[in-house]
Amino acid sequence: MLKRKPRRLTNDGKWGLFMVSPYLIQFLVFLSFPLIASLYFSFSKYDMLNAPEWIGIENYTTLIQDPVFHKALWNTFYFAVLFVPAQTILALILAVALNQSLKGLKLFRIAHFIPVICSWTVVLYVADAIFNPRFGIANTLLVKMGASPQAWLNDEALVIPVLVAVAVWKGVGYMMVIFLAGLQNVPHDLYEAAEIEGAGTYRKFRHVTLPLISGTTFLVLVLTTITTFQSFEQIYVMTGNMGDVTSAGGPDNASMVLMLYLFQQGFSFLKMGYASAIAWFLFLILFAITLIQLWLQKKWVYYEN
Repeated sequence: MLKRKPRRLTNDGKWGLFMVSPYLIQFLVFLSFPLIASLYFSFSKYDMLNAPEWIGIENYTTLIQDPVFHKALWNTFYFAVLFVPAQTILALILAVALNQSLKGLKLFRIAHFIPVICSWTVVLYVADAIFNPRFGIANTLLVKMGASPQAWLNDEALVIPVLVAVAVWKGVGYMMVIFLAGLQNVPHDLYEAAEIEGAGTYRKFRHVTLPLISGTTFLVLVLTTITTFQSFEQIYVMTGNMGDVTSAGGPDNASMVLMLYLFQQGFSFLKMGYASAIAWFLFLILFAITLIQLWLQKKWVYYEN
């Protein structure tokens, strides 16, 4: 029986491997290794000063019984339920409005995109000018209308809605640009055919625009959902006291979310094993939500092919 000679890498294959080697090294060093290490840490007691000590599933059982974790989980979902539809719908409305052939629209597009490139520190100053309980514009307007002033970020019932409003203002420009790209790919002859059939503005939007940008809408929903569950910087900056991360998430953990709790446990209290368990719990939640979104998209996303 003849033995098959082992295949040798061709010159083209060697060049291909050489060209992708930076990305391969980056993937192994900065993604694969930290991923495996964090999984090991999640089953360990590790404070970054001493070697990790294997404790099995203790971090996960503690997580299930931790009331602050329950509060952070609830707040994260509450934030997502308000943020995802608000940002998606507003971005679509702005994109449709700015997709018209009118003068000065480029200026409006730039104006809506400026908050996207601003840092959260700059956004914090704008938000403070609006929602500061003592001199904010929001309370000034409420008093002029005869209503009582509010504590806004210091109110347990209002802190999440206020954070969502600011997050929508900052991020809507980016999603609007994605919707604009989708709208500009809709063939105009379909609108002309719909007009010949007697369709008005609403019917053209309902039966032509929405189906043809359903793929773009799905992309926006997935990106917005992932962004929501990774919210950290905004809440850290807007609810923390002079950069003290342990004071962020207030009042009384009313704005505590999973990423902020993970950061506090890992880098403030040096409970890296516990923080890794939170990270893997967050990963499983996002993975499950993405799978559900992928399954549901077969029922409403239109693909031309």
